[in-house]
Amino acid sequence: MLLNVLCVLVALSIIVPFAWFRISGGKNAKQCLAMNIISFASFLGLAFMTILGTGIVGYAAGDAAEVTTGLGLKFIGAALSTGLSGIGGGIAVASAASAAIGAMSENEKIMGKTLIFVALAEGIALYGLVISILIING
Repeated sequence: MLLNVLCVLVALSIIVPFAWFRISGGKNAKQCLAMNIISFASFLGLAFMTILGTGIVGYAAGDAAEVTTGLGLKFIGAALSTGLSGIGGGIAVASAASAAIGAMSENEKIMGKTLIFVALAEGIALYGLVISILIING
């Protein structure tokens, strides 16, 4: 019953912003998009947590292992820390590397200094990987 209600809410999170966009004549496009993304993601997260909370049984090496909500949230946290730090590191490396190339085109002697900044930006992704390992093993 609860899963059916969540499915209806997910469908409404798509239909209501679209209807509001059509009624307003396209004036509130950014607000409609923000409402759509936020409501869809939150209702989808609720549905996912409801499914995890029902007690999924996994079979590892022939033994039945009970997968709990805490274990599922631990893996979600590890995935989020790795994924978001990778995205952040990629954005930082992109801006640092382009600035380093521009600086090296003017003065070739500063190559070592610019590589340090690029390596520091890459460290963000490594920190996320370390945190995810700590989450999984902790």
